[in-house]
Amino acid sequence: MADLVVIAYDTELRAEEVRAELLKMAGEYLVDIEDAAIAIHKQNGKVKLHQMHTLTNAGAIGGGFWGVFIGLLALHPLLGLVVGAGAGAAAGALSDVGISDRFMKELGGKLTPGTSALFVLSSKMTSGRVLDRLKGSGGHVMQTSLSHEDEDRLRKAITDT
Repeated sequence: MADLVVIAYDTELRAEEVRAELLKMAGEYLVDIEDAAIAIHKQNGKVKLHQMHTLTNAGAIGGGFWGVFIGLLALHPLLGLVVGAGAGAAAGALSDVGISDRFMKELGGKLTPGTSALFVLSSKMTSGRVLDRLKGSGGHVMQTSLSHEDEDRLRKAITDT
């Protein structure tokens, strides 16, 4: 079962650095990350999301492949490519996997303008090695689905220097 952790940071850059470190740890098999996104509360009051996965591009590629394949069967591969890529991109843009965009924008709207929040959906988030690497990373925990004990361990780790 995956847990959701939301940590607010004073800058967009800090949230990006911590996400990069988590993704590095995922590559080392220390943590399993299903989704990791950043919400930035812009100075103009709008919330911008930086997703880990771009489904529009993936949909266009997959749709293009199937469009060419079907187009070859119908002897119109170029038409199939165009229609398939367009349909795939539209389907990808309308899909939402991982953490809900609406939830991230809603919570990001509670941030002070110019700050950001890192949203992570993962398992094994609070293992000792992960917490050691996050030690002193800063920020404050906004919301989690962790147990009280694990949330306290996370809070302590990110605030310790």
